[in-house]
Amino acid sequence: MAKASSVDFLVMGAGVAGLRAAVELARHGDVLVVTKESVGESNTHYAQGGIAVAMEGAEDVALHLEDTVNAGDGLVYRPAAEALVNEGPLRVAELIEWGANFDRESAPADPSGGHFLRTREGAHSLARILHAHGDATGAEISRALLAFTRTRGRIRFAEWTRVAGLVVADGRAIAADLASAEPSRAELGDAGRRPRTRLRVAARSILIASGGAGQVYSDTTNPAVATGDGIALAAQAKAELADMEFYQFHPTALALPGVPRFLLSEALRGEGAYLRNDRGERFMERYHPLLELAPRDVVARAIAREAMLDRAAHLDPAAPGAGAPQPRPVYLDMRHVRNLDLAARFPGISAFLAQYGLDLRRDLIPVRPAAHYLMGGIRTDLGGRTSLAGLYAAGEAACTGVHGANRLASNSLLEGLVFGARAARSMLSDSLPLVSIAASADAGPAPKHLSAKEQKCVEGLIAGLRASMWTHAGLLREESSLLQGLAAQAACEAALTEVAAGGRSSRRLAEAQAMCRVARAILISALARTESRGAHFRSDYPRRDDQNFQNHSVIGRDGQVRFEEW
Repeated sequence: MAKASSVDFLVMGAGVAGLRAAVELARHGDVLVVTKESVGESNTHYAQGGIAVAMEGAEDVALHLEDTVNAGDGLVYRPAAEALVNEGPLRVAELIEWGANFDRESAPADPSGGHFLRTREGAHSLARILHAHGDATGAEISRALLAFTRTRGRIRFAEWTRVAGLVVADGRAIAADLASAEPSRAELGDAGRRPRTRLRVAARSILIASGGAGQVYSDTTNPAVATGDGIALAAQAKAELADMEFYQFHPTALALPGVPRFLLSEALRGEGAYLRNDRGERFMERYHPLLELAPRDVVARAIAREAMLDRAAHLDPAAPGAGAPQPRPVYLDMRHVRNLDLAARFPGISAFLAQYGLDLRRDLIPVRPAAHYLMGGIRTDLGGRTSLAGLYAAGEAACTGVHGANRLASNSLLEGLVFGARAARSMLSDSLPLVSIAASADAGPAPKHLSAKEQKCVEGLIAGLRASMWTHAGLLREESSLLQGLAAQAACEAALTEVAAGGRSSRRLAEAQAMCRVARAILISALARTESRGAHFRSDYPRRDDQNFQNHSVIGRDGQVRFEEW
């Protein structure tokens, strides 16, 4: 029999949004932060480039606002963007006070002195990106926030724990069912699996800050934990989703056969990197006046188009299935950058490339786009409130409209800080009462383990779904392809339902089900938006249509897509 418990506030996710909210909430109650792996394993930890913030006064803030709005391709909800850029400097100053060390002009021995180093990234009008340890900004922010939360006595962490479901009563989320998340084999060694436990936790309010869903695509810069769990849970509880068609593809992920799609930060282009095609030509002048610093959606599609140019004449007769067109290589080039110590500026990237015999100073680095950031998510107001009372969301799992159709580079970490704090303030001001849950009203029996054969089946279904989403709902979309993707998603969902029959479950099965639900939301939203805007490009509707689609897509309680002006 599962146990029942209670807490004032439950936070799902230990990234920047969840931790910032937890700090605020702990001033007024007990907080339980749930994370399905160890604390610190999140999208935040892997963020390389930096955090965009206007720290030079009103004019700087105004420019940051306009850059954010312009990058969003006509769909940014301006009040959300105003909150982001106006409150951003305070949130970052707060973070520095709590111990975050951003790179400065002074020597490493004196990190507290000197001016902050700033860089420029795509679609920014000036250099306003703070970074830490060169290319480990997210890791430093995560470290500082975790260290600070450890000093807050009312914050507890439930590691290796997943939220298996939300409990809704009388139109309000009142509790969450928690289950043990099986650690990886590397974490357990030969000790075997942890015993399964189930726990129902009542809370005055619940915050979903579980990050994005990059794992829904076969090519992604996201870590393995980014499976869209929180978004899927909210949808299952009938909370509204918004703008799910807008998935940002980072233009420059490492493209080596058999090597993970390692992110090559936009800061590389901010420091002067060029993009070249297989003929050695810089090509961005054909696509945008800002060249390599154009908005990410423009750069990503430009790289994809260069890779597909003259494909009929670019065949590899020795390749398996000879006659199939092979994409042409596209490269990142920093060989001309002489006024910067590249290994010191980008230590993490340089070390990773060195494993494969590549060096930014001497080599062309092969790149291709990869799924990176979800602009859509659980629909919220500016205070993180979802359409379901008692349930709040912040960070990449949420959609306030702040990014519109295309996120401005390095606005995501700032979004987590600003809207994590805002969501916490809403949870406090709403002051919902705790609904007592008796031990008899438990989360149900512990689920049955999947057999090795069933686990293998789940992994196959995940691989098939991810490949289908990359093919059918990637950078370039059209109706026939999206419909094929939807058919593949439906088949995957049916197969997963069959595996889960009889009360079987595992962390991987739950992740597969979450990815399947998120995939459907992306596909139906992309089908409904018959135009091209920002990160969403329809080959069959290649133009932006402001008359019919300068508004946001919303997936309602009935699972249908509608469009609304916010």
